[in-house]
Amino acid sequence: MKSEAQDLSGPVKVMLVDDHQTMLWGLQTLIDAERPRMAVVGTARSCAEALAGAAQLLPDVILLDLDLAGVSTVEFLPELLANGVSRALVLTAAHDPELLDLAVRRGARGILHKEVTAEQVIKAIAKIHGGELWFDAGTMERVFGQMLGWRRALRPDPPAEKHAALTARERAIVSAAVEHSGSANHEVARRLFISEHTLRNHLSSIYRKLDVSNRLGMYVYAIRHGLVPPQPQPQPQPQPQPQSEQDAPRHERLNGH
Repeated sequence: MKSEAQDLSGPVKVMLVDDHQTMLWGLQTLIDAERPRMAVVGTARSCAEALAGAAQLLPDVILLDLDLAGVSTVEFLPELLANGVSRALVLTAAHDPELLDLAVRRGARGILHKEVTAEQVIKAIAKIHGGELWFDAGTMERVFGQMLGWRRALRPDPPAEKHAALTARERAIVSAAVEHSGSANHEVARRLFISEHTLRNHLSSIYRKLDVSNRLGMYVYAIRHGLVPPQPQPQPQPQPQPQSEQDAPRHERLNGH
């Protein structure tokens, strides 16, 4: 690891991580030309050097390649940012969406491809240091779409929460009330072997938990959300078909004649 000894309290402190000496030299020349706005505080060509530099130099921005002589820097990105100060900006030739998305999930604040202009590199460093992100639209859509999907998956299902709040006795009362939806409360209570007063108390608790106001609302909710099995519909009885003269018994045809 090579470090700079100057007092860099003012400029944006940048550490460069790349295994190609020519690339390091070019980036250092580019960034140091921006003094006093920003300056390079150190360079690293291996994972060990990068980790040591991040811990000792506390750079504001770490500009790093994802591949250091065959070793993926994605694997140690969280450790590289463990100082609580540095922000990572990836500068890579890779275009693999899965690799780039993984880098973002592990802490990278921005991604630059090595074909970008010098002006874009300087602008991205300034934006990252200012707390902003630097991603193309495709990366933003993929990564944050995944994050939102995870949040939705972790979010409790409202009907499931309501169902879980019901006691076993309340579930039995819902089932009975739905099964005998045309019966009055006293008839449903009789079938459950409880008093009508007790039934009303249970119904009040059920209405509150399911956020409904009456038995009709409870019935609709229970059917719509699968709280009880759908009620079987009565099957129409087949109607007897009139027999034609040919189908009538022979003695009836004879008597008819």
